[in-house]
Amino acid sequence: MNLLGHFEQKLMLVLASSDDEVTGLGLADSLEQRTGKRPSPGAVYTALDRLESRGLIRSRLGDPLPQRGGKARRHYKLTAAGRSAARDVHAAMVGLARVTLKPRP
Repeated sequence: MNLLGHFEQKLMLVLASSDDEVTGLGLADSLEQRTGKRPSPGAVYTALDRLESRGLIRSRLGDPLPQRGGKARRHYKLTAAGRSAARDVHAAMVGLARVTLKPRP
């Protein structure tokens, strides 16, 4: 499997933490809450497109928003391969967190 970029890893972990489908805006909100930094919409949707082209997530177009001229939002969810990749990312992060920094001589 090709390696995922750091931002893609974050998106995968956020998606893995949700049982429901999540919109791009919802992913950006979750990332901001968890990291304190707001990702740009372009970065979110570009990464989601890459993840979907790799078969790690799937998307569907939802119903249009109720206001006049409301646009439909795209909803994202992990595939089985995506859930497996998210588990691998999580295990790698946990392993990194266990690293003990040694004092400098």
